[in-house]
Amino acid sequence: MDVATHRPMLSSAGLRPTLAVTAVDEYGEPREGCIVGERPLTLYLDKREVVTLMTLGMHPELLALGYLLNQQLVPSVEAVAQIAVDWDVGAAAVSTSAAVEDLDERLSHRTVTTGCGQGTAFGRLSDLLGSIRVTATTIAQSRLYALLDALRDRNEVYRSAGAVHGCALCGFTRDGAPRVELFVEDVGRHNAADAIAGHMALHGTAGDDKVFYTTGRLTSEMVVKVAQMGVPVLISRSGVTARGLELARDVGLVMIARAKGRHFLAYSGAERIHYDAPPPREPAGTCHASARPLDEGAT
Repeated sequence: MDVATHRPMLSSAGLRPTLAVTAVDEYGEPREGCIVGERPLTLYLDKREVVTLMTLGMHPELLALGYLLNQQLVPSVEAVAQIAVDWDVGAAAVSTSAAVEDLDERLSHRTVTTGCGQGTAFGRLSDLLGSIRVTATTIAQSRLYALLDALRDRNEVYRSAGAVHGCALCGFTRDGAPRVELFVEDVGRHNAADAIAGHMALHGTAGDDKVFYTTGRLTSEMVVKVAQMGVPVLISRSGVTARGLELARDVGLVMIARAKGRHFLAYSGAERIHYDAPPPREPAGTCHASARPLDEGAT
């Protein structure tokens, strides 16, 4: 359930995600098409430079808010007074209602992450997770399939131009129908996840009855962010890392990867899946195409 909460003052500086270009194909002929935009956005917290994020710029205010919350650089949305994005200087200026304590100490612990290109996480993973445990929940296989079907046509930027990842915050109606509450695409899966975290904080949305979907791989950083959102089910069409799996088990996530078509692999929380819609078994010796590593890059 969405609960009204404090809303900081926000600019409205979203950009168009794609640009029209002309390329030359393998026959030497011009082809009209689109490519995704990519802009640097430097995040300032109370006039202190924190990080520069490469982004499509579709949801810059939510991205800034979610990033600061996920990195625990601000304690809550109530602490944020204003977020002002200015693309002329490529900056998101975030001001707080009270100065953040120990900001220098918080910024001193940097981890180069496995995000698209190189990302930065502040603080140690164990500190970011703390004693977080997500709400134990179950999900029916039939609902999982319905949700994947509902997400199939949501990646508009990817179908137009490629080169992006998508993340979605999902739920179910009272009669069990899938509901995609927010789908965000960006050049990196972590930007998309942060924008969703910002949306949840802004609207007071609880995560305990939600499902988080991403097209990218499930690394430790992604698990940390989803756990901090309080979402108990994490689904990806890509693979998992060993550290990501370890943390998912620690916090109690249902972690499902390689989810494509009717195929999926539950790496954590398989006992909380109700297998009510198993697909027909393939003949012995058949190599399931979606079981092979996906050719979608390492982002």
